[in-house]
Amino acid sequence: MRTVYVNGNYVPEDEATVSIFDRGFLFGDAIYEVTSVLDGKLIDFPGHTARLHRSLDALGMSFPMSDEDLLAVHRELVSRNAVTEGLVYLQISRGAADRDFLFPAKDVPPTVVLFTQEKTLVENALAKRGQKVVTADDLRWRRCDIKTVQLLWASLVKNEAKARGADDVWMVLDGLVTEGSSNNAYIVQGDGTIVTRNISSDILAGITRTAVLKCAEELGVSVEERAFTVAEAQAAVEAFSTSATGFVNPVIEIDGVAIGDGKPGPVAQRLREIYIETSRAAAI
Repeated sequence: MRTVYVNGNYVPEDEATVSIFDRGFLFGDAIYEVTSVLDGKLIDFPGHTARLHRSLDALGMSFPMSDEDLLAVHRELVSRNAVTEGLVYLQISRGAADRDFLFPAKDVPPTVVLFTQEKTLVENALAKRGQKVVTADDLRWRRCDIKTVQLLWASLVKNEAKARGADDVWMVLDGLVTEGSSNNAYIVQGDGTIVTRNISSDILAGITRTAVLKCAEELGVSVEERAFTVAEAQAAVEAFSTSATGFVNPVIEIDGVAIGDGKPGPVAQRLREIYIETSRAAAI
């Protein structure tokens, strides 16, 4: 029985409740963050906090907690639930009010919920095997840079991938890959250059993405931030994805076409090793 956090209170998960009038439930009017836990410590927490504020600001939502208090809640949940490896999920909605498309009054307090999940992150079997990916049209709301809970399309295409015998989906907009269902997408060219889509409203600026690109820079690997086609991805020598809980995951197949030799490539594997090593050292 996990302990979860709801609006200032730590309660058993089977006693946690949120109003049926909550705007996150009625309108998807909410944002979220997922922070990974390694060795009982938080990975990339300052980055997740900064992005949290960007999402809140973009939607004009308030947050009744300091960054220091938010960190304390994360740590308390990790401690109470004895999480060594896994994640902390945070969700903030605009609060509960009678259903109306117009926002409620400013004095309506936001709903703040956090919970933990245990998950194997380092010894990830999928990372060792490599992901098989299929492509699908990117039909999401075009403010993909805001980390909202509006994940229906991502869920639909993720399930489509499973039905097609794949592990994930890379979404395509106007013939160009945007990102995965819950991750950023990368290819490695023959000269070793990493290519990933540039930051815009078409993708989420991944916190892991930032950290991994810094690792690449420290390794002396060239990075080109631009869009690429599915055909270009299929012709690449390597491909991979990054996310908060997936870290760096090699991609070995796209729409049935093997990438490189069809095995996890050395660039992705090395970046995964370095990311885990540096994240452990910097965890708080």
